[in-house]
Amino acid sequence: MYGYLLVFLGGGLGSLVRFSISKILAPYSALFPWATFAANAISCVVLGMLVGMNLRGHINDSFRLLLMTGFCGGFSTFSTFTNETFYLFQTGHIFYGLSNIFLSLGLCLFCIYLGIKIIS
Repeated sequence: MYGYLLVFLGGGLGSLVRFSISKILAPYSALFPWATFAANAISCVVLGMLVGMNLRGHINDSFRLLLMTGFCGGFSTFSTFTNETFYLFQTGHIFYGLSNIFLSLGLCLFCIYLGIKIIS
C-alpha cells in the first residue's frame, strides 16, 4: 500500500509541475505545442538522471516509485503529445505535426542520454 501512496504523491507533483509549465508557456504555444515539448524533454532529463543513479545503486525502491514511476509518469505527456500532433495533422499543419514528432523524439532520446551522462 505504501508503494501506491508514493506513486500517487509523485504523480500529483509531476502533474502540478507540468500544469505550471503549460501556464508559463501558453502564450508561446498557439501554433506549436511548446509546453508539452518542454515537459517531455525535462521529464526525460530527470528520468535519465534517475536511471543513472539507479544503475549505481543510489536509489532505493521508495525513491524509484516516488520519482521514476510517480513524478516522471505524471510529468511526461505522451497522450497529450499524441493528441496535439493529431490535431496539427487534422487542421492541415502537416509540417508542424511532423516537426513535433521528429523534434520531440529526437530531443527526448538525447535528454535520456544527457541525464544518464550528467550522473556518470
